[in-house]
Amino acid sequence: MQRSSVLAILFAVLFTSAHAQSDTEITTDYPQVAVETTAGNFVIELFSSRAPLTVSNFLQYVNSGFYNGTVFHRIVEGFVIQAGGYDSSYKPKETRADIPNESGNGLNNRRGFVAMARTGEPHSANSQFYINLADNLALDPRPTRWGYTVFGRVVEGMEVVDEIGYRATGPGPTPELVKDVPKDPIMITKISVLAPADRAKSAPDEMPVDE
Repeated sequence: MQRSSVLAILFAVLFTSAHAQSDTEITTDYPQVAVETTAGNFVIELFSSRAPLTVSNFLQYVNSGFYNGTVFHRIVEGFVIQAGGYDSSYKPKETRADIPNESGNGLNNRRGFVAMARTGEPHSANSQFYINLADNLALDPRPTRWGYTVFGRVVEGMEVVDEIGYRATGPGPTPELVKDVPKDPIMITKISVLAPADRAKSAPDEMPVDE
């Protein structure tokens, strides 16, 4: 066999292998979920390679249907919208165990990026998440303290997120929700994992990282 033919075959094999690996990495490292709400729909891309424990935890909640029928219980205009912990009656849902903090992963709390909510204890995140309405770099980790784990970003429907962020708020119906609760409830009707063919177009290699 001539050398040129051998090189052509080797190139074809390497190209096919690289292409297959690229598809696998995209599917594994950047899964997407469709979030259907009573205010409209949007798509979140998840960074499995940057926050593997957090994404795995989130997808377990998604696949179990945990988020279906939950509400956005906190809206702070120009800051965040938060969901994932209360049912339609604003009763807290029972969650699984808390997960380790993965905030030192190089991702920032920038506009459109999704992160885990938690208490003042660094490793207390479980099901609640928030979406940044602006660049909130004060929520990123510092050498002297933990930050809030960023694990995804909105890649489609950010206009829906922004519209939710402008909703009127007030006190909630339960003692722990003293303010920032939407006056008209906004419900997550369903969150589902998108098949590769249904994924929104995005550019994962252009993620903002810590500067």
